[in-house]
This record gives sequence, C-alpha cells and structure tokens, in this order.
Amino acid sequence: MKKEALMEQRVSEPAPARSDYERDGYVIYRNVLGPELVEEASGHVDWLQEQHPDVRPEQLHHTLLTDDPFWVRLVSDPSLVDIAASFVGPDVALFASHYICKPPFSGEAVLWHQDAAYWPLEPMEVVTLWLAIDRSSPENGCVRVIPGSHRKEVFGLRSNDEVASVFGTESAVEVDESEAVDMVLGPGDVEVHHPNILHSSRANLSPHRRCGLTIRYIPTSTRIVSDQQPYPSAFLLRGDPGVNQYQPRPRYIEGRHFAFRGAGQWE
Repeated sequence: MKKEALMEQRVSEPAPARSDYERDGYVIYRNVLGPELVEEASGHVDWLQEQHPDVRPEQLHHTLLTDDPFWVRLVSDPSLVDIAASFVGPDVALFASHYICKPPFSGEAVLWHQDAAYWPLEPMEVVTLWLAIDRSSPENGCVRVIPGSHRKEVFGLRSNDEVASVFGTESAVEVDESEAVDMVLGPGDVEVHHPNILHSSRANLSPHRRCGLTIRYIPTSTRIVSDQQPYPSAFLLRGDPGVNQYQPRPRYIEGRHFAFRGAGQWE
C-alpha cells in the first residue's frame, strides 16, 4: 500500500517544520503561493518551451535563468525566501533552479539519488524547495522520498541507460522502495528537502502534466565551487553577500522576456 505525506505546516510556524525536517529530511508547506502567481509560472513554462523547442521540458534548468526576470522574481518571492531563511539563516542566495516538467504519457523518470552527490558546494549547506506548478500525485510521477535517509552517507553515482530518465544516473545504493513516501502536492504547495535525502520520481504515464520547480537556496557562507564565476544562476536574494559573486538582477525588456505582473519594476 502506498504511503502519502500528511505533514502540513503553515508558513507562519517554521519551528515545528524545522524539527520534522531534522527528523525526516523533508517537510511540506501548503498554499505557499497564490493561484495567480502559480498560473504565471505555468505560463512561463509554456513560454520557455516555445523559446527552446529542442530542450525537453524536464530539462529547463539553471543555465536559462541568468537573463530571465520572471524566473528571478519567482525564486525571490518573499514567501519562498522566508521558508528558505528558516533553514539556512538570514543571508540567502540562489544556487540553482530547475523546472522538471513531465508531459502527459511521456514524462521521464528521475532515478533514486541524493542531490549532494551532484553539487559543487562547500560546505554542503543548502536546502531545496520543490514548488508544485501542477497537482503532483503518484499517477503523474510525484516526488518520492525515503524518510530519514538524509542521515546516511552521500553515496556515489552510477550510470543507468536502461530507463529513460532526466539525469541518466542514479545513486549507487539499493533502495527499499517499500519505505518511500509520495509527495502529494497541489499547485502552490512546497516540499522542502535535505541535500542528502534519497528521492526519485516515476515516469508520467498519465494524461496530466506534472510540473514542478526546484529552487536551491544556500546561505551566503556556502561557496559555489565552479570555473564559472559568477555561476549562471547565482543571485543574492537577502542579506550579506558572503563569499560568492552574483549575477546582476536582469532587466525586463518588453518583447524579449516573458511578460508578468509587476514587470515594470524590473526595467
């Protein structure tokens, strides 16, 4: 029998969420963003796909963010940054962000992995907010986690070309899927998870799209170790700049960028 995540915390009550996060490696916040902003984000995904027709919708990631005012506006929304700050502290930067949008009937799986195995961060102090753009359920390939697995070591990676998947790699450890919990989310809900937690998602074979935005927030004391400086998706969002270089906030240019409410403030 499948398990479903039942933990719900209000954004105004971060302390209980932090204790649940430390115990289980994840927590869910409901109704973080309102329907208007979520609808804009959905339109933004459609616009990105029009701009980049050769890119699979599961691969709309951080390299596209540098000159995208709406994307920067979205990840810097105070409701999201407030949640991030409750985990990483008051000085907050964006490390990376990635729309993983699984189209109906053909959306690719994400194999079991730990985010920390991929990221050039020192130290590995980072938190992921997974924002649901669509309803996310077992039927359309929602995120699944192994509670408590964040307390284990970070395992190596191995290639897996037997299954069509977003990354083409997986954690080099056997996972007991009977322990998995489904992250059932509605549009505007946010799931927060630890960089070491084992998680995955199945292919979307349903008639319904499953789109979510991963947002990786770091304290500004965490260094992005990359030859690319500033990193394409490194933006200072709040507080002291700390140890990294950052991209300038992109200016909105009508006809060039995705149009959104409040775009004039980004000119």
